[in-house]
Amino acid sequence: MAEAFVSLAIERISDLLIHEAVFLLGVREEVEGLKAELERMKSSLEDADSRQDQNKLNRTLVRQIRDLAYEAEDVIDDSILHAAHQRGFHGIIKKFTEPSHLHKIGVKVKGIQTKLESISKSLPAYNRISGTEGSSSVFEMQQRFRRTYTHVEQEDVVSLEDTTKEVLAQLMTEEDRLHVVVSIVGMGGIGKTTLAKKVYKHDDVKRHFDCCAWAFISQQCMPREVLHDLLLKLLSPSKEERKLIDKLKEHELVKRLYDVLKEKRYLVVLDDIWRSEDWDNFKPAFPRGRKGSKILFTTRHKDLALHADPCNSPVEVRFLTEDESWKLFKMKAFPGKKTEFHACPEELEMLGREMVKKCGGLPLAIAVLGGLLATKKSPAQWEMVHSDINAHLNKFQQEDHRYGGVNGILALSYNELPFHLKPCFLYLGHYPEDWEISKKELIRLWIAEGFISPSWKSGEMLMEDVAEQFLEQLINRCLVQVGKRDHRGTGVKTCHVHDLLRDLCVKKAQEENFLEIIQPPSNKSDGNSLHVTLTASMARRIAIHPSKRYVSLKGKYPNLRTLLLFQNEELIKLHISKCNDFKFLRVLNLVRNDMLSKWHVSSEIGNLYHLRYLRLRSAGTIILPRSIGKLKNLHTLYLRYQVSRIPDVLFKLRRLRHIVVGDIYVYVPLLLRDTLKNIETLKYIKSKSLIENNAVLDLTNFGSLGISFERSKDVELILKALIQSQRLESLYMWLEDSIPYPDLEPLSRCHHLSKLLLRGKIREDPHLSHHSLKILPANIAKLTLWECEMKQDPMAALGKLPHLRTLRLWTSSYKGTKLVCSANEFLQLDCLVIVALQELEKWQIEKGAMPCLRSLSLSVVPNLRSFPEGLRYITALQEMKLSSLKRSLVERIQVIDGREGEDFSNVRHIPSIQIDFTLED
Repeated sequence: MAEAFVSLAIERISDLLIHEAVFLLGVREEVEGLKAELERMKSSLEDADSRQDQNKLNRTLVRQIRDLAYEAEDVIDDSILHAAHQRGFHGIIKKFTEPSHLHKIGVKVKGIQTKLESISKSLPAYNRISGTEGSSSVFEMQQRFRRTYTHVEQEDVVSLEDTTKEVLAQLMTEEDRLHVVVSIVGMGGIGKTTLAKKVYKHDDVKRHFDCCAWAFISQQCMPREVLHDLLLKLLSPSKEERKLIDKLKEHELVKRLYDVLKEKRYLVVLDDIWRSEDWDNFKPAFPRGRKGSKILFTTRHKDLALHADPCNSPVEVRFLTEDESWKLFKMKAFPGKKTEFHACPEELEMLGREMVKKCGGLPLAIAVLGGLLATKKSPAQWEMVHSDINAHLNKFQQEDHRYGGVNGILALSYNELPFHLKPCFLYLGHYPEDWEISKKELIRLWIAEGFISPSWKSGEMLMEDVAEQFLEQLINRCLVQVGKRDHRGTGVKTCHVHDLLRDLCVKKAQEENFLEIIQPPSNKSDGNSLHVTLTASMARRIAIHPSKRYVSLKGKYPNLRTLLLFQNEELIKLHISKCNDFKFLRVLNLVRNDMLSKWHVSSEIGNLYHLRYLRLRSAGTIILPRSIGKLKNLHTLYLRYQVSRIPDVLFKLRRLRHIVVGDIYVYVPLLLRDTLKNIETLKYIKSKSLIENNAVLDLTNFGSLGISFERSKDVELILKALIQSQRLESLYMWLEDSIPYPDLEPLSRCHHLSKLLLRGKIREDPHLSHHSLKILPANIAKLTLWECEMKQDPMAALGKLPHLRTLRLWTSSYKGTKLVCSANEFLQLDCLVIVALQELEKWQIEKGAMPCLRSLSLSVVPNLRSFPEGLRYITALQEMKLSSLKRSLVERIQVIDGREGEDFSNVRHIPSIQIDFTLED
């Protein structure tokens, strides 16, 4: 992990040498020398990090290097800050940095470099002392504990019948091509090997294949040993034949295995394969064979599965349900004869279920917990395990070594991560348990923290694109789970981390002094506060998690880089008088929910020169000081909910990329040309901010824009400028004061636009043969119409949008009395929301319309007479939410006193129907 910190320090120094060169005059040579030494050190650390058996001496050296990288970053940040304080408010340098200060900086930098050189010279000698002998023994022990054997019986397995059928179906297909690979994918401990054994021993599989063989691969793949084992299993050789096979070299084993399999329909299992290179090495040993030959993978890497066979979709193993988890636990905790029922004593059941829930459906954790409690029979013993379940899960190891400490298994995935992904993964530990993590927020935080290097950009790829790729890699390695998909249904909107993986994150982050979590006890007594004094011994990133107690922060911690508050806003007290108390801060998330109508943000915030990410939230109006213009490194500014006039210095911050100011559109004064070229997100502003000074010409890089208009003619100007953007995906437009939109035809040329909100009156021409909305670009996946006052039914035009997944018809978007959804239209629609269509009386859905609709919401539609008969044909519909509808309408779908309403047959197939509030007729 230390090499990741060194890499971050290198990138930080490179960034400073480019953007802050004027402040490094006089010490540039020393800084460049330090960067060179850190680069040399990084190579040694990458090698050290790949060894999971580091002894105490190696760990000490790695920690020293990490701390020196931190120190280097502090010295340089302090130098930049000192020089920045000598600038005038408008960025004019009043005087150059004093020679005495430059001398001090140079001495400190040279001192760090000298220490690094000393460690660097010592590393070869230390490596010889620590050697690889320990590595070999530790590796062999790990291999022995984790090695899988097909003959080992596992009767106490909870079957995943759906997943088993999916794997069997892929194995039994008669494909006639080279290297047909079936992959079982999932996080460590989820049961990939168990599932593979189950299908490997299945009677249909035994009958289908001429021969079968099983090989265990692991992280430290040994190709010759794997090939040798496969040959022995396939040939069952005599002693003399075995001696000949033992003498074969690796390439000879490849040829022999190829010859053995080429005339057979074979199944070879490669259990626990980690790298694409390992598969590429094995490929020459596997011929086409007879039609239907297969290779079965188990792996934690979805990318590897797709690399091996892009034609087959990997089978992803799901977590156990609550019932399945409890069943498996009872098998382990109360073992008995096969004919006996695994009964849990009543006095232990509540405790047992609570502990099983903590395992999050992960079979490995449940099995370890059950094995641990199998030897403990009293409630007191179970209470002891319950009090610190994670510690017990990681200490316990069953006698047969099938299950080691849970973290030990999960940590294999972390250890194997490339260095640039390790800090990204550890950063997830700062979120509370079960937290739904916003992808956009996470990516912007990664960038602000410096985890995404500007040097990784290439061509049209931005840092945000690189960060999204990093997240996808963590997902494909089964370390992060997708929560919600985005409006297109393909990208990630939110994600989360399994509780046990999060525990691993926190543990590793604490070991590396990477992150500190302040978790106040949940019990609160009146007047009882948790006082936390910030000190230099703390980690550089601090997250305060929710509780019912007051948390009081005080003290100085200049080296603090990140302060994240998840606490209830009303329970946080900051006793920090000046921002200088944490002058190196890069990430700040502050909330204020008191009764004040206005929050005048302190001008001290301008002293946070290194700040990159600023998020402020208040129940009242946020008033920013002009000193915000000093934050020249600011990357993301997020202000919720109401914001007054924006200071005219904000858009002089040339590194700003994402600006979200309130939920109410505001005016941004003095928005000049060349101020928007780096900005990707800008919400929510008034159009005259862009129009007055021709700033509209700089909209070419926008990905997301929220804008309001006071004049109809400004809409056309903005849209013509946005056509030039190749990145525009999201657009929110509001035309105020019932002024109708002009011709929206330019929208048809915004080909990348996938998310659109139109608020305001849409002009309709009764003489036109097509609807005004027919011009919407085909890529639209999420559409919201609001106060559009359309009189023509829009469904005929909207139903033909090929990618539309979410449609929201909000207040007064349609003024007509009838909506018709025709057959074979809205083919991708997943979610439909209809709110406050006061005039709507009839809604018709033809058979074949909206076949994929899963969620339907109807609210404040007072004149609707009945529910569409066509709902009965939408078999995909999972939920229907009804609110503020007439009671007589709602009763049409209810069963009252055993009597079905007139429309009940249209909705009887919908699993969930929620009725929140009804209106009197």
